[in-house]
Amino acid sequence: MYWIILILAGLCECTFTFCLGKTHGTSGAEYALWLAAFFAFSVLSMVLLMKATQQIPVGTAYPIWTGIGAAGTVLIGIFVFGEPATFWRLFFILTLVCSIIGLKLV
Repeated sequence: MYWIILILAGLCECTFTFCLGKTHGTSGAEYALWLAAFFAFSVLSMVLLMKATQQIPVGTAYPIWTGIGAAGTVLIGIFVFGEPATFWRLFFILTLVCSIIGLKLV
């Protein structure tokens, strides 16, 4: 159960970075809505991370949380915001995902 909570926390991190990206080029009410969503998902992500660390060691949970957030944010950047999907970018994301899996296994 705590691993599911940790994964949800990482996905919330991806969501708050998505909201941050959507604020670019907006103003007024649209900007305020994306900013509110950013803060809401930031808080939710942190609360879920705190809950997950009740059972998972913080030395494992935090790197996995940031890894999910980093990998997810890069993928969102590629698929949603049209950022380049270069070989090296994908290679290093793959090594990050492999490291996350390694932390789970040990």
